[in-house]
Amino acid sequence: MNDSIDDDVVKGWCDLIREQAFDLHAWLRHGQLEKVYENGMRNRIRRIGMTVEQQWGIDVKDRDGSVLGEFFADLYVNDELIIELKAAKNIADEHVAQVLGYLNGSGKRHALLINFGAPKLQIRKFVI
Repeated sequence: MNDSIDDDVVKGWCDLIREQAFDLHAWLRHGQLEKVYENGMRNRIRRIGMTVEQQWGIDVKDRDGSVLGEFFADLYVNDELIIELKAAKNIADEHVAQVLGYLNGSGKRHALLINFGAPKLQIRKFVI
């Protein structure tokens, strides 16, 4: 687990990212492809001065450190925060399981799950 960044700092980043997501959702509404929202969030996060990687590969490791596979986070912010984006009717249990799996496998502590597909933007924050 990476304890180098204070949880309050990451919480502040999440607040800024939520603002960008609400603004993007207000602009595009629901109904776009997930990639459109991903590109929009990447642009908006960069404009507010954060570093962001798109489709960033992260090794999923077993407890002993053995690499079990790789996943690609939609967005990876400031080398700490995983963001998984969806364009679905609602956040589903499998979306939550996916994010939790990313956190457990990567050793990261913080993630946001953002669904742009519903008429009302849905955001969930995860900390392990």
